[in-house]
Amino acid sequence: MTELKEPAAVDFDKLMAFVFRCVDEVGASLTTAQVVMGDRLGYYRAMADGSTTPSKLAQDTGTAERYAREWLNAQAAGGFVSYDAQDGSYLLPPEQAMAMTDESSPAYLPGFFQLALGSLAATEKIIDAARTGDGYGWDEHNHDVHEGCERFFRPGYNANLLTEWLPALDGVVAKLEAGGRVADIGCGFGSSTIIMAGAFPASRFTGSDYHADSIAAAREAARAAGIDDRVSFEQAAAAAYSGSGFDLVTTFDALHDMGDPVGTARHVRESLADDGTWMVVEPMAGDRVEDNLNPVGRTYYGFSTLLCTPSSLSQEVGLALGAQAGPARIRDVVTTAGFTRFDTVAQTPFNLVYEIRP
Repeated sequence: MTELKEPAAVDFDKLMAFVFRCVDEVGASLTTAQVVMGDRLGYYRAMADGSTTPSKLAQDTGTAERYAREWLNAQAAGGFVSYDAQDGSYLLPPEQAMAMTDESSPAYLPGFFQLALGSLAATEKIIDAARTGDGYGWDEHNHDVHEGCERFFRPGYNANLLTEWLPALDGVVAKLEAGGRVADIGCGFGSSTIIMAGAFPASRFTGSDYHADSIAAAREAARAAGIDDRVSFEQAAAAAYSGSGFDLVTTFDALHDMGDPVGTARHVRESLADDGTWMVVEPMAGDRVEDNLNPVGRTYYGFSTLLCTPSSLSQEVGLALGAQAGPARIRDVVTTAGFTRFDTVAQTPFNLVYEIRP
């Protein structure tokens, strides 16, 4: 007979503290949808120039006042906007205005929330996949995931790629200025490819991604930027993109999503010129779980559960590195594929940048 254990004593104060923490968590979850709502309806942009009221905000955005009022109150309760009880007005502080309306700012955040909202939409599918061990492909997620991902990462690439990351690589900028060949694998909507192509007109760039809609968006973005004469995009798996003799291969926030990152690394090695470089940008992560128990790690583990791990498991091999793989696991992937040089050359609060060479 199994001996029954006495239930653990419950500290009521700790219990209630946890309950109210969960209230805050639910409020934060609902804020995700409210931020997307404010972005799409133009509420934040309308508030960027000064204080407002529900009636003024509704008028300025062509929306219903009752929704504007409730949205403003929710945003005020969450600290996104400030409320003046004396005159009933609401203000978007300049810091929040930059984060919510300035697409040129590295702190621009609406895409972050859009990506989160799109990820949550697949919750039932991920629950089913967790029961069976099956995957759920990137291509199966809705448009908010694909567009939100691009809008989230693009500001960081704009802020760091040309000024910090590429200059950190040994001799790469000089090659690109002289006219090099670059392959950007897992390029998504092509933001990283287009940023590089815009800065180095003498070089030629090829972006690849297995998601057809992303490639279509990338081609349109290149045309809009006026650089489609030196940029091309192809739909291809990471281990099957075309071309060889590349001076630089890049992978931005995508290696951990791949089903067979070792196979991809082998293909990269084969496609590089003898003195070529592979730059891999991955989410900020430490090698131990305890290194990642912080706000950034929490967010990336969340995305990894709903997006990254299911995506890898949906592909052949399904190694499922996860978004918090850390430098040691990435090093193991590339050295297994035959690379001999692996260095961390740059970092931001959200990314680590690796220089990898044959």
